[in-house]
Amino acid sequence: MTGAPRYAVTLPGPFGSHSPPHIVIAEFTGSHTAAGAPVYGDTRTGLRVEIHAGAARVLDPGSHPAPPTCLHAVPVGRARPPTGPPRGA
Repeated sequence: MTGAPRYAVTLPGPFGSHSPPHIVIAEFTGSHTAAGAPVYGDTRTGLRVEIHAGAARVLDPGSHPAPPTCLHAVPVGRARPPTGPPRGA
């Protein structure tokens, strides 16, 4: 796998609704496209994407209503367990 293990993918709000975008965290699924690109997915939404140069391309158009041709994707690190005493302690 090349690239980050997780990406924040921006999904636009419904067309004409003026609602804010929705961000999902897509993690590497362990599978690859026929061309060998890593597949990332979000288990809550069912969104599956291929990511190249900061753009996510939806692989399963049926998994998200009317997906745009490309979505903005930003690499994010793995969640880290808290260290040290809890805040305010």
